[in-house]
Amino acid sequence: MRDAETPSSSLSDVFSQYFQTVSEYLGKQLPEKVKAEEIKTQAKAYLEQANEQFSPIAKRLHTEFMDLLTQLVETGKKAVQQWFGKCWYIHDLLKYEFALEFDIPVTYPSTAPEIAIPELDGKTAKMYRGGKICLTDHFKPLWARNVPKFGLAHLMALGLGPWLAVEIPDLIAKGLIEHKEK
Repeated sequence: MRDAETPSSSLSDVFSQYFQTVSEYLGKQLPEKVKAEEIKTQAKAYLEQANEQFSPIAKRLHTEFMDLLTQLVETGKKAVQQWFGKCWYIHDLLKYEFALEFDIPVTYPSTAPEIAIPELDGKTAKMYRGGKICLTDHFKPLWARNVPKFGLAHLMALGLGPWLAVEIPDLIAKGLIEHKEK
C-alpha cells in the first residue's frame, strides 16, 4: 500500500511545486519584467521629448554664439575666411592689447586655424613668419583628438590664451614689449 501512495503523492508534489512556481512567476517576476519594459518605454519617450525640446534651444544658442563671435571679430575685406580682432593680456595690472588675425582654412574644422599677432613678429622664437603663433606642440594635437567638437572658442581659450600667458610676460621681462602708457 505504501508503494501505491508514493507515486500519487510524488505526482501531487510535482503539481503543487509546478503551480507554486507558476504562481510566483505570475505574481512577482512577470510584473517586475513588465515594469522594466514600462520603464524602458517611458525613458525612451522622455529622451525623445527632451531631444525635441532641446534641439531648437541648441540651434538658437549656436546661432547666437556665431552672431556674438561675428560682433567680436570683424571679418576681413580680402576674403570671408580671414578674420581680424583684438586680444589682450593683463600683466602687473597693465593691459597689453594686440591686433589679432586668423584665417579659417578650407579644411576647417579638421584643421585648426592659425592665429597671427603681426606686431609681435620676430620678437619670440615661438612664432612663425608673419606673426603666426606656434601651436603645433600643444594645441594642434589636442585639436586633432577633438575634431569636430572643437571650434573657434576653443582656439582662443586653449590655443591663444596659454600662448599669451607664457610669451607676453617673457617678452615684457626682456624689454621687447612696453606698455603703451609708458
